[in-house]
Amino acid sequence: MGSTPPSYQGHRYPVEVISHCVWLSFRFPLSFREVEELMPGRGVLVSYETIRRWCATFGQAYANALCRRRPRPGDKWHLDEVFIKINGERKYLWRAVDQNGNVLDILVQNRRDKAAARRFFRRLLKGIGAVPRVIVTDKLRSYSAAHREVMPSVEHRSHQGLNHRAENSHQLTRQRELALKGFRSAGAAQRFLAAFSGISPHFRPRRHLMTAPDHRAEMTIRFTIWDQATGVAGLPSTP
Repeated sequence: MGSTPPSYQGHRYPVEVISHCVWLSFRFPLSFREVEELMPGRGVLVSYETIRRWCATFGQAYANALCRRRPRPGDKWHLDEVFIKINGERKYLWRAVDQNGNVLDILVQNRRDKAAARRFFRRLLKGIGAVPRVIVTDKLRSYSAAHREVMPSVEHRSHQGLNHRAENSHQLTRQRELALKGFRSAGAAQRFLAAFSGISPHFRPRRHLMTAPDHRAEMTIRFTIWDQATGVAGLPSTP
């Protein structure tokens, strides 16, 4: 599936360096300073501020390119919300994943009331461009109220024990929150986590369901897709 890689005009570092730093930042629970410390081992001197700007500039573009190359989302959506602290204030990170664990969307909001659930539902429907067969949530009443208003024809299963898939998806976010020592603002959290939710899962196939050779083959495919999405694959080969 073709798409145009982002433009690197005005950036003096090679595409391979930029994409590698962005990959390290979103794939592993590393701070920007830790990525800076890793790069001299590859003969590259780059500041953590430059790496931060690369992630802000290219992270979402890479995530979008990966999303366009994924299969169509499943028809069973799991929704959940978890609180995050931003400058000492409690915010809520809303997340939706399909039955295969693919992240459909995330949204940072101030509340978890009916209006917040309704906004997330509408954002999901608009972004995915399809209506699910069933949604699974915990027992938060905001979901039921928004469901009746936004998608009443969709089956709604509300049960605490059925929603482990969405809850488990929050664990990686907690790791990044610790690595980055929190987020500076709701906007910064939304931008970083939106890109993170698109990039990190791409490099996390369901390893426990694969043999070692199958996992290596799958990772080779995924790195090839990454090179296509970032534009590395279009570069002339080095003699």
